[in-house]
Amino acid sequence: MKRWWMIRAGDNNELIPVWKEQGIASIGWPKLGDPKQYQTKEEMISKADNVFSESKPKSRNSWVNQVWRFSREIKKGDRVITYFKEMREYMVGTVTESHFYDKSIGNPVYPNNVKVDWEEVTVERDSLSQAAKNSFGSVLTVFRVDDWGSEIEELVEHPFFEPDDTGDDEIVESEIIEDLVSKVLVMVQDKVDKLDPWQMQELIGGLLQAMEYNVKVSPKGPDGGVDVLAFKDAFGFEKPIIKVQVKHRKSSASAPEIQQLLGANPIEANSLFVSTGGFTSQAEAVARHNSVRLVDLEELVSLIVNWYENMPNEVRALLPLQKMYVPE
Repeated sequence: MKRWWMIRAGDNNELIPVWKEQGIASIGWPKLGDPKQYQTKEEMISKADNVFSESKPKSRNSWVNQVWRFSREIKKGDRVITYFKEMREYMVGTVTESHFYDKSIGNPVYPNNVKVDWEEVTVERDSLSQAAKNSFGSVLTVFRVDDWGSEIEELVEHPFFEPDDTGDDEIVESEIIEDLVSKVLVMVQDKVDKLDPWQMQELIGGLLQAMEYNVKVSPKGPDGGVDVLAFKDAFGFEKPIIKVQVKHRKSSASAPEIQQLLGANPIEANSLFVSTGGFTSQAEAVARHNSVRLVDLEELVSLIVNWYENMPNEVRALLPLQKMYVPE
């Protein structure tokens, strides 16, 4: 099977003119020097750790992987595409010479080159399937797109071909968004899971504040079975009053722990039990019988995401999140 590569033309498509003029595709990271000087990827990683010491380890490893891939894996005869975002088109070409390091060709900031015979025919982004569009959306500079090579080839050979509108693209887009949201929520769960027990109490208190409750979070030490108290008024007279127990651990909360919350003061308050480790079946049965509201890690994260913007800044600092928009 023919190999297909996506190669980004710089940060802002600034390399497109020189690529077409010089018949090349190129990537940067000149501080690493000529990649061919390294016998192993580990040697290149060691160099990256030195010259990019201010950057995150994951970023350094990603850059090394891309430079290694570009210099070692792209071969003569491979097919290459790049996105011309101003025109919303993909340029398509064939590699005629594998990697060479030369700062005098093209842009000196992008000294890693391969020779490419770029074709005159381009592929409009709107003519691609939704699945292909999403696959091409990676933020990496160099990555394989073999699965969509035949689709690109067909559009190069028949540039005016208009695919049937079967509605498949909408289904694929919906599935991708659902998968993306699911993965993001799992990432937030992982972040919440790394908080210590006291930070978790503060987080629950901030969540209730976002819901317009006045909150009292218990200080470190014995709490009498209640970690957070929430009131609708500043003095705590107005009902509903909510008493909260927070268990932040791997093991499930048990029935006796639910009973302990029920017996804690104030007796007449509504009971909310948060357990990041979930609940035993016996605990769930006791909670149902006594109208105790149970919240596990998954539901907690959903609540946090829904109320995050209303949470106090000092609480949000415990769990920094940024807003992301996806098609509705």
